[in-house]
Amino acid sequence: MLGSHSAYQIGFSLTSLLDTPTDTPKLTASARAVFRMLARGGSATRPELAERLGLSRPTMSIAMEDLDRLGYVEMIGLRQRGTGRKAIMYKLGAGVGHAIAIDAGSTNVRLKVSTLDNRILYSGGYHLSSDQRRFTPELERAVAQALNDVRLATQDNWGPLRAIGIALPTKVEKQISSSAEIAALYPDISHSIASLDIPIILENNVNCAAIAESAFGIAANAADFVYIQVGVKVGMGIVLRGELVRGRNGGAGEISSLPFPWAPDIQPCREALEDYLGSESLMQRVSLEWPEGEASPKDAFSLFSLAREGHAVARDHVDRHAENVGRLVAACVSVLDPGLVVLGGGIGQNAMILPKVRDVVNGLTGPTKIEVTSLGTEATLRGIQRLTQHNAEALVIGDGAE
Repeated sequence: MLGSHSAYQIGFSLTSLLDTPTDTPKLTASARAVFRMLARGGSATRPELAERLGLSRPTMSIAMEDLDRLGYVEMIGLRQRGTGRKAIMYKLGAGVGHAIAIDAGSTNVRLKVSTLDNRILYSGGYHLSSDQRRFTPELERAVAQALNDVRLATQDNWGPLRAIGIALPTKVEKQISSSAEIAALYPDISHSIASLDIPIILENNVNCAAIAESAFGIAANAADFVYIQVGVKVGMGIVLRGELVRGRNGGAGEISSLPFPWAPDIQPCREALEDYLGSESLMQRVSLEWPEGEASPKDAFSLFSLAREGHAVARDHVDRHAENVGRLVAACVSVLDPGLVVLGGGIGQNAMILPKVRDVVNGLTGPTKIEVTSLGTEATLRGIQRLTQHNAEALVIGDGAE
């Protein structure tokens, strides 16, 4: 599991984004602890907060006054405490603001706007004209459109915008810390946020899925695991000793670059493994080998549906692809020995491939726990949302200030 800080500090190159501005409020340690408790657990009464945090009544009062002064808490009602008097309920206030999280996926761009205690304020989605294996101009324009739409929909009661996070289908070598860098790399996005002076957090999409899996999914109690995405693209997020591994240049887990094919008379090609294992190539093979006179499935979802219904040819293709996925997983396991592999992505999350993948991995490497994600297609978006919220929180409360 990613630790309380490692999920958004230790595992990422975020130093430039977490430098506390000179006007960041100076909160006491107890006020910051109360803030975090409300951010993680939602609403609570003063006695509940004091008991959970081990704070005395005077210390609790000072902390709440500190937060109230900044608009960081607000009263939302009363709760009966047993047979005694009623206690006031608190939640994070509008002064805390909100964060925007965007998943720039291969087939869709999805976004969520949320408070820092995870109340959803706005959500949206944008379909792409075709599968995007890179961060293409079309994909960037869709992200820019999403940002523009959110800004038009923003309500006064959302409070200030604190941070924007974007999960990208590409390697992220470093974090962006200046408007000039954003303009040079992503001009359309830069135009959408030109007037904003807030952190822009970029992270690889599979790394984001690993963050979500650690926080909310099957890997919640695992210090070591890998998240392997198999869909339009292939990729891996690596968590070891509770920390996300990004590598020297942000390329850890870029399994699409593994040499493939590998034989005496064959020359490996760049990203040939992804070309072969991706859903587009799978469906091309299915189409070529499908029985004459019968309409072949148009996408992987249809293929798996037919296989589930007992269609022999569909089942054969699914089994063969599962065997190939198992070989990829075995290669990852043999290098990292993570103990737990979580499969995700459009194909990886399908439980039909699980038995075959397990058999192949156990036969080639050794016993390894392999599961499909419980978060489905939400994994990447939930990961970038969590990362963005936590970075916004660190800026809002001035982590480290007394």
